[in-house]
Amino acid sequence: MTTADHLERAVADPIGLITDLVSDVEKGLDAEAIRAVVTAVAGGRAKSRRLAEALAMRPAVLTDGRSPAPRAIGDLLTGLRRVGASAISPPVCAECGKKLRTFQRQGQDWYCSVCGQETTECTACGNVRRIGFRDRKGLPRCKMCPDNDNRDPVTVVHEVITAIAPDADRDVIAEALRRTAPQRPTYRQRVVWALEENPCLLTGEGYLAPHRAILRFIDLLHEAGVAGIVRPACPRCHRVVRIDKPLEGQRVCRNCIAKSRIEECVRCGARREPATRDAQGRPLCPNCLIREPANRETCTVCGESRMVSCRTAEGPICPNCRPLPILLCSICGRTAPCTLSKLTGLPRCGGCDRRPAHCTVCGRLRGIHSGTADAPVCGPCTTPDAGLWRPCPTCGQAERLHAPGPCPRCTLKQRLHEILADDTGSVSPKLRPLHDDLASTERAGTAMSWLSKGIVATVLSDLGSGRRPLSHEALDELPEGKVVEHIRSVLVATGALPKRDEQMVRLERHVKDLVASHATVEGRKILHRYASWHLLRRLRRRSRGKEITHYQLQVARQHLRAAVYLLNWLAGRNLTLATCRQTDLERWMTSDDVRLRLEAGHFVRWALSQKIARDLSFPAVRWNGPSQAMDVEARWDTARRLLHDDTLKSEDRLAGLLLLLYAQWPAAISRLTVDHIEETDGVVRIRLGAVPVDLPAPVAELALQQVEFRRSHAVLGRTDSPWLFPGGQPGRPISAWAMGERLRKLGIRLAESRSTALFQLATELPAAVLARTLGIDITVAVKWQRAAAGDWGAYAAEVSRRTTAEQT
Repeated sequence: MTTADHLERAVADPIGLITDLVSDVEKGLDAEAIRAVVTAVAGGRAKSRRLAEALAMRPAVLTDGRSPAPRAIGDLLTGLRRVGASAISPPVCAECGKKLRTFQRQGQDWYCSVCGQETTECTACGNVRRIGFRDRKGLPRCKMCPDNDNRDPVTVVHEVITAIAPDADRDVIAEALRRTAPQRPTYRQRVVWALEENPCLLTGEGYLAPHRAILRFIDLLHEAGVAGIVRPACPRCHRVVRIDKPLEGQRVCRNCIAKSRIEECVRCGARREPATRDAQGRPLCPNCLIREPANRETCTVCGESRMVSCRTAEGPICPNCRPLPILLCSICGRTAPCTLSKLTGLPRCGGCDRRPAHCTVCGRLRGIHSGTADAPVCGPCTTPDAGLWRPCPTCGQAERLHAPGPCPRCTLKQRLHEILADDTGSVSPKLRPLHDDLASTERAGTAMSWLSKGIVATVLSDLGSGRRPLSHEALDELPEGKVVEHIRSVLVATGALPKRDEQMVRLERHVKDLVASHATVEGRKILHRYASWHLLRRLRRRSRGKEITHYQLQVARQHLRAAVYLLNWLAGRNLTLATCRQTDLERWMTSDDVRLRLEAGHFVRWALSQKIARDLSFPAVRWNGPSQAMDVEARWDTARRLLHDDTLKSEDRLAGLLLLLYAQWPAAISRLTVDHIEETDGVVRIRLGAVPVDLPAPVAELALQQVEFRRSHAVLGRTDSPWLFPGGQPGRPISAWAMGERLRKLGIRLAESRSTALFQLATELPAAVLARTLGIDITVAVKWQRAAAGDWGAYAAEVSRRTTAEQT
């Protein structure tokens, strides 16, 4: 392969490229041993790509060991030598040529301990010598001139911390200071000096720490439960995560470091971290690195100028357009584009390659590697003696572990115990169900990712240690956001917190803020009466103890905002509702800056009924039928596509058919439960209203499939959810907005499609039957029947005469 091919592969498969390059040089090690070392050294995606690109540009470094080269290459050479590599050269000192076991780096060069030591003038004696250490001010000193600070570091730090937390235990502080730098006493001395100079580093300003060891010390104190110690947040993204990267005098997280390196590529204009630079020093992104004109041709499929993957009779084809062979999938039996499994050598289609399932041999949820769709088999059970799997040292289960240590599930259990344990080392009984549910989740990696996001671990740790009460009110004190709402839903789903109507709480908070923001005292009183005794009271009466929907929340917000807009307009003209006249109201209704005019009519009519306003008229707008044309053919075309297109997700097909065939809003579809689907004597029915509706065979098959295989995206991964369409939060259905977005992506216009379906159903069914089967109000059904010009006025009399005739 050419260098250009290697650079292209460095982006797509960096670990595989590095392994292959090392295997070409080192014949004494097997590929798995080399891959294990490469995986341990390469780290994350960005680092592994940089390492692969450096080796692709100069593979000779594997045999000569000479710099300049990135630090990761030196670590790779050292790691390979430790596992027995003989053809791989160890790092070589750039000055004396000595072969190294460990090295010091200066820029892109590495040196031995002698050549790498910096020489400068000692600030104490003035002699030019190698630097032994730096004093309290950061000035260099030689080994002959030590800093005469003979104080006990533990005593100094204990005095600093007791000023913040008087009950701090000296032994705990001593142990944390020892673990901060167990082999480097000089580092511990620097920690002491920095904390003595700026004690605020312990109370939230840790991002200003001059040394990384201070952050380690803060984490150890926080884990030990020392009161008053605050883990610092990243000063740029404000997340409480690991911050050990220096940037402009502050310690930031790795994401902010990556964003700070973003530059505009001089070729494509994309803003990304540069992969290299051209001859003028201008940045080039990874994509443009492999887009050299000499190695690019125009793809005959997409027309883009790219690297050639294969050639056909028509011409070159790029990797994106390279067709997969049409084969018989060894798992599901479908004839589809397939790739050959690296484990079994048999073809697998794209669906089976990505779908996890419960192995019929061991029963665990893993990726499918063999078997059939009805009886899948995971990788360890397919080839248990292939050498790819090794037992977890904790639980003994066979896993494909790329590094020493426990498996992901055991790691998750250890992490959960660290977070949720109290001062006695045990988990509170209230949080025990949360611990057990998270520890037994089918996707351990998903739970670990969730625990590492934002403030999740910090909040759960505070709840477990008792620093924060386990209540809804305590969570309300945290900044609003999706992370806190998801934590709340997990606690509610596991029984740690009682259920409450979050939409109603959100509405009450919005009402309070909006009313308090009004300028006049009289306006605040009127808004409070309107919101509390009309909007909220009517909403609670209509919900009948159930949770209100997102649409109900939005309607109430719009009515309240409309009232605020009208009162603000009146206040700007020194008017009130009591002094407002019809001419003033009509002037507002016809003004250019009027907003939510129809919703404001509800407020005006309420004010008239409460005797707050007088001599005003704001009539309601009567609905006279759909305002858009009914496209019946488009409705049936979309329904046929959803019935027969297997490439679409089954849950999306079912939701779209419920809208197109039964005129159900996304809010109603999202709140369906598995109990709404009934199967009796081979007939599948769905209960949308008081009377169940028989489903035709294709729709019935989709409904039964959704009941059996539905899965939420929640971190708990529960399959016992009562909802037919589970949402991203445990114990809650998919939101009406998310359901609407999924239907829009199918090309369905929600309002237009529902109006068409309801219009056609109203021409075929009486209003009473329409209301009972579709779950809509009888008055709505009557209005739609009149709009559709359906003549069902004599239906009841006709049924009565027919029954009397049959009895006689």
